[in-house]
Amino acid sequence: MKKKIDEDALAEAYNRALALEKAGDIDAAVEAYSDVLAIDPEDHGGAAVRIASMGRGETPSKAPDAYVETLFDQHAEVFEDVLVEQLGYHVPMLVRQRLQALGLGPFKRLLDLGCGTGLTGGTLRDIVADMTGIDISEKMVEVAHEKDVYETLYVAEVEDFLEDNDEGAFDIITATDVLPYLGALEPLFFGAAENLQAGGLFIFSSETLPDETMAGRPYVVGPHQRFAHAEGYIRERLTATGFDPLEITDINVRMQDGEPTPGHLVIARLR
Repeated sequence: MKKKIDEDALAEAYNRALALEKAGDIDAAVEAYSDVLAIDPEDHGGAAVRIASMGRGETPSKAPDAYVETLFDQHAEVFEDVLVEQLGYHVPMLVRQRLQALGLGPFKRLLDLGCGTGLTGGTLRDIVADMTGIDISEKMVEVAHEKDVYETLYVAEVEDFLEDNDEGAFDIITATDVLPYLGALEPLFFGAAENLQAGGLFIFSSETLPDETMAGRPYVVGPHQRFAHAEGYIRERLTATGFDPLEITDINVRMQDGEPTPGHLVIARLR
């Protein structure tokens, strides 16, 4: 039985925390976000990642499911317009370019993790026979469904799906713009390995921060509440879960407040 949330108290606590954060009163903001978590333990507002982005508390191993689901449900209708037109997000196109440059494809079965509205599926549609899309946001999946890009669509959390899926293996798995919501990568990489044929490809994008900001840490929550990953950590986790990186390309993932967001586009092959 889920505890009913006091929405008014939650909104009030959250707005207070945001105002304190904006004013630069970190101690008070952290305390206020802790109050938010007490009212809403599932963390629909992402208080835990906000605390981490201010450099306090434990860095969570991933963004809370309730937060990611809420975030994307809210933005599903305007998602593509904002992401592509305003933030200059072209990772799906980069995926296609790199596959062509490396002479990879066509493919039989693609699993698109965090498929959203189908941007990556759309760019690869003509080189894949059968496409499955997964997203935690039901509203996103509805938009993708209307486009008729995928043969199969599921509303599910990515790591849960990879663990539970007992359909046949895929020969390519994509995860564009998924890593910014995950800290620890082992469950994702291991799950991808379990769902790929030997020799199958795993392609994903990640965001990163300068070495001095990362300070030797495998991942941190950056200023925009998105996880940034060190390249060394990505390489190490890939190797540990049975992948050989084919290439790791430095990319600009998106624009944020007029500044480029540095990151990586990774193409790895399952041994």
